[in-house]
Order: sequence, then C-alpha cells, then structure tokens
Amino acid sequence: QVQLIESGGGLVQAGGSLRLSCAGSGRTFSRYIMSWFRQAPGKEREFVAGVSWTGGRTTYADSVKGRFTISRDNTKNTVYLQMSSLKPEDTAVYYCAASPQLGILTIEPSYDYWGQGTQVTVSS
Repeated sequence: QVQLIESGGGLVQAGGSLRLSCAGSGRTFSRYIMSWFRQAPGKEREFVAGVSWTGGRTTYADSVKGRFTISRDNTKNTVYLQMSSLKPEDTAVYYCAASPQLGILTIEPSYDYWGQGTQVTVSS
C-alpha cells in the first residue's frame, strides 16, 4: 500500500515556475514507477511525466518536453515535478501516481495508487 500526498501547487503568471512535490508512504516506494498526470477543466486526465525506479529514465508528454523535469529522491520517498516557462494551458489539477509496472506507461490503468491532486493555475 502506498499513500501519496501532493503539494506545491498555486497561482503563477505565464512564464513563471513552480515545483510540485509528492510524498509517498511505505517502504516499497522505490519499487514503483512514479508519474505525474493532470486534468484541466472539461478535459480528460492526461499523462505529463514519469520516472523509473532509480530515476535513471524519464518520459515526458510532448506538450511539456523542455519545460518540465521529473525527478525522485527515494531516500525521502518523494517525487518532484519542476515546471518552468509555464503557460495558461498548463492550468490543471496535477496528480502523482504509482505503478508497479517495469516500464513507464502513460495510461491510467497502469497506476495503482493516486494522490488527491494539487491545483496549478497559470494566469496570462
């Protein structure tokens, strides 16, 4: 069982930066693929970024490549999403999720555990 708690969301102007954190419980945190998803108003939830067990591999959605960076610190059971050059279209509720799969998958059914979400709002 893994419990996930996101933090770091807020209101930021376009072009600004935010860093999201996701703290996980449980001794097996390092054995989970960790990813961030987001859901904008009126839209389906979408994959944003994922990181492998050790942090050595990452995957990003095309819409955030070059602007967002995912990382993890297994000693702190925490995964991060550094967001830069934010755009109004990045406005969404951001969720972290944990998957027991071996690879970084971008589909929701691959993820067993989800956080409650944190709101990110980017003003123009």
